[in-house]
Amino acid sequence: MTVALITHEACLGHDPGPFHPECPDRLRAVLSALAAEEFSPLVRESAPRADREALRGVHPDFYIDEILAVRPKAGEYHALDPDTVMSAGSIEAALRAAGGAIAGVDAVMEGRAQASFVAVRPPGHHAEPARPMGFCLFSNVAVAALHARARWGLQRIAIVDFDVHHGNGTQAVCFGDAGLFYGSSHQSPCYPGTGSAAERGVAGNVVNVPLPPGSSGRAFRQAWESVILPALTGFAPELLLVSAGFDAHEADPLAELCLQEADFAWLTAELVRFAGASAEGRIVSVLEGGYDLAALAASAAAHVRGLIRAD
Repeated sequence: MTVALITHEACLGHDPGPFHPECPDRLRAVLSALAAEEFSPLVRESAPRADREALRGVHPDFYIDEILAVRPKAGEYHALDPDTVMSAGSIEAALRAAGGAIAGVDAVMEGRAQASFVAVRPPGHHAEPARPMGFCLFSNVAVAALHARARWGLQRIAIVDFDVHHGNGTQAVCFGDAGLFYGSSHQSPCYPGTGSAAERGVAGNVVNVPLPPGSSGRAFRQAWESVILPALTGFAPELLLVSAGFDAHEADPLAELCLQEADFAWLTAELVRFAGASAEGRIVSVLEGGYDLAALAASAAAHVRGLIRAD
């Protein structure tokens, strides 16, 4: 399978400060892993900036203006909340992160690639339409989904999320829109406290499977096999977007699920198989969490390896 790797060095310029878990070394670790010879088939592309019109698909103008107005000087920080901090390079990084997700969609819709992996930061799935939170400024995957509708005329777009934390921001965008699907497995109880199985969306288009702390890969696979993938099949999307967070790994310091690289590889294969059957093979994966550098690098490599080797 032809896979586009979309990233930009500006995403390293977002610096939330010393000891913050969402550090530039996260992206460095992923890109270092993907520099190995086995990943030479990747089509490497630069993430463009998202323009205002694309951001407005999700975020109101006043919110965009508020974020773009935060311009800390070099070496200074501006906290939007206790977890979400901006530095001098944050605006450029955030625009490239959202723009990279958009470019991932365009790559598969234009036929330049069958799949895209968008290696960017800051992450996006906690950013609500009018509220930054959880390390996130713009809702990267949701912005890409609404772009797919606006530019490419797609009517059914699915987002699945295997980050250990529930993507409250993505869900907020999908909840009232029957043309969008959101499916998530995540630890509960855990930040941000949303994502109960009772949260179903306007048309049953939201599917959450909370997993208790200590859950293994077996419970994770069962959640996807028995709940999320069947619901995704029923939705029959024309495009599959993935919030690829690797912080459900057993080594991750921010949560307590016990997945291994093999579990991410298994789900990747299932999602690619599903996309081939329903979405003409079109799958766009965007990096979210993952805070143990070695586990993040190995898990992201397993995920991208699965995209490349798909039949």
